[in-house]
This record gives sequence, structure tokens and C-alpha cells, in this order.
Amino acid sequence: MAPTPAKYALVSLPLSTFDTGDKQEALDSLKATISSENGNVLPFPVPNFKIGTLDALVQQADDLAKLNTACEGVVSKVGDSLRSLYEGNEDKAAEQKMVNDKPTDQYLRSFTWNKVRYRADRPVGELIDILQKELATIDNDVKSKFNQYNQVKTNLAALQRKQTGNLATKSLTPIVNPSLLVQDSEYLETHLVAVPTNLKKEYLKSYETISPMVVPRSSIQVAQDDEFILFAVTTFKKHSAEFQQKCREHKWTPRQYKYVEGGKEEEQRELDRVTREEKKVWGEALRLTRTGWSESVMIWAHVMALRVFVESVLRYGLPLEFVSALVLTNAKLVKKVKAALDSSYSYLGGNAFGRDKRGRITKDDAALTSEMAAAGLGHADTNEYTAYVYYEFEL
Repeated sequence: MAPTPAKYALVSLPLSTFDTGDKQEALDSLKATISSENGNVLPFPVPNFKIGTLDALVQQADDLAKLNTACEGVVSKVGDSLRSLYEGNEDKAAEQKMVNDKPTDQYLRSFTWNKVRYRADRPVGELIDILQKELATIDNDVKSKFNQYNQVKTNLAALQRKQTGNLATKSLTPIVNPSLLVQDSEYLETHLVAVPTNLKKEYLKSYETISPMVVPRSSIQVAQDDEFILFAVTTFKKHSAEFQQKCREHKWTPRQYKYVEGGKEEEQRELDRVTREEKKVWGEALRLTRTGWSESVMIWAHVMALRVFVESVLRYGLPLEFVSALVLTNAKLVKKVKAALDSSYSYLGGNAFGRDKRGRITKDDAALTSEMAAAGLGHADTNEYTAYVYYEFEL
């Protein structure tokens, strides 16, 4: 049975929710709420960024939601590219998923804001622009290199088919003896025709009469494989086009072939060259895709840190006193994580959540949910309102 996919949740809560203003004690309380059976709670440190106007924060929350979706898309595409490079081998692709030379999970577990690359004293809007541009660059670089690799791979496959296909498709250069061909004649031309093996009798019986001026008894068997027999037939040039058309109507395949001195050796050199190029570009694509994974995941983590900050300010106000945490769980247990958090912290939503006579949470008010969603205060880019900052994601 396949393992349950890993799932992550980012949570932010106001410190006023807890008995003391200590962040470590708040994290310990959060761990007790979620329970180690449902997930592992780790600190997710978020710097105190420069705050602009309320209108700016609302706009930034919207921009970050869109950028988060873009990050998710790029990370997914880069992951698909890695799998493609390893012919769908998920385990080999997973080995390449490193972020800053750490396994992806370890990077997220030990996340710290990169203050050298993204100075925390810069305005939030400026940081969003930087992250957006970096993500676009990574996406374009990986896409461009992968397109190059796919083109080389297609070229190699075409050359290999010429070497290994059947007589209807493969190169005839190493097969046809030039002495079988009528060459340098003003009136006559030799055609090469691939005939399915089950149509051999029909061909031999009718090839002389399917079009005018086919040289009688000129058909010579050149080669045979499991599917086709290759024949050489001579006709007068002025009826060549008609002969070829009639061949197609009989489901015989006319092959285009022109003898070139040294053609066999040239084909082999081309195959060797493209084989070497494919290996070279594969290595380049792998290196760039590994970098693309590292960079796109790192950018995404910083975008999520900014989202946590901006939405925490919008929800909890000033002073900036909130605790943020990363919950490591899986697709099955994440619902229990959310239920445990709702059970303890739904009161932060005020009238958005009600309780029945037994104290159980009832469905939120639809009108308020709609208003909060419109303000960008939803859950995980859906229209579901949560009473606290909460995002789910997976890699």
C-alpha cells in the first residue's frame, strides 16, 4: 500500500490567546492542542516587516494569494520535469529534491527568513515584487532548458527509429545495394516499395498493371522483416507519380530513397552525435531542474512567511504579537489537526462560529463567511473562512 502523502499546515495565533506572552510556551500549548499523534508542531519564525497602510496590506494579501498559487504551479511543474528526466521514477526524482543542499522536508522544518537575499527592512510590496520576478525567471529557465531537451530527445528517437523500425519506416541506406537501382537514366526510375507480408501474393500478381509503363518482371525482393517485404520496381519516369499513388491505394508503402556515397557512415555519425548531445543536454536539464526545485520551494516558503505576516496583521492588529508554527502531518490526519484547532480557537472568529448547547462548533454564518472571503481572509485559497491564520500545502 502506498504511503499517505505528507501534508503541511501553517498556523498563526495571537499571543494574547495564551496564558503568557512567551512564544515557546505558546508553541508548547499548540503542540498539546494538536497532539503528537496528529502532527509534529515546529516553530516557523516570521520577521516583523515594515507595515504600510491598511489598504496596502489588503492589496498585498490579494497579491500574495495569487503569488502563492503561481509558486505552487511552478513547484509542481519542476517536480514533473524531474520525474520526466528519470522516466517516471519517483524515487530517483525525490533524491534530487533538495533545497539549499537539504532535503525539502528538512529545509521547511528549519526554515529561517533569508535576511541577506530578502532584507526584512524592505517594504512588503518591494519583497513581493522581488519574489515574483525570481519565480518568473526560474520558471522560464527550467521551461526553456526542458524544451531544448525534449527537442533533442525527439530528434534522437527519430534517428533511432530509422535504425530499428520496420522496412516501412527505417532508413534504407544500409539495406539497399545501389547496383539494384537504375541511375542517371533519362526515362527510367527505380521505386522501392514496402509491401506487408500478407499482401505479397497480391503484389506480385498485380504490380505490373496498376499503372501504365511498369517494366515487366522488374520487381526484385531487396529485404524482408517480420512485417514487410521491400521490393525494387522500375517504371518510366513520366508515370512515377501515378505508380506511387496506386501503391498507396493498395496499402503498399512507397519509400523515398536516393543513393548518396558514404550515406551509411554519415547516418551513423549523426546518430552518435545526437546521442552524445542528448546525454549532455540531459545533464544540463537535470542540473537546472534541481536548481529550479531548490529556488522555487525556497521562494514559496518566503511567500508563505509573508502571507502569514500580512494576514496576522490584518486579523490580530497591532502590536505585532503572534506566534506562527508549521505542522507536519499527512493527508489523512490534517482534518483532525484542523478540527483540534477549531475546537480551541474558533472563538477568535467572534460571530463567525457558533456553538450548540453541548458546546460543539456549528456551521459558520454564510453571509459573514462571504464578506471575510471577499476581504481575502479565507483558508488555503478557498472561500472557507477560518477564525485564525491557517494554510495547508503539500510538496
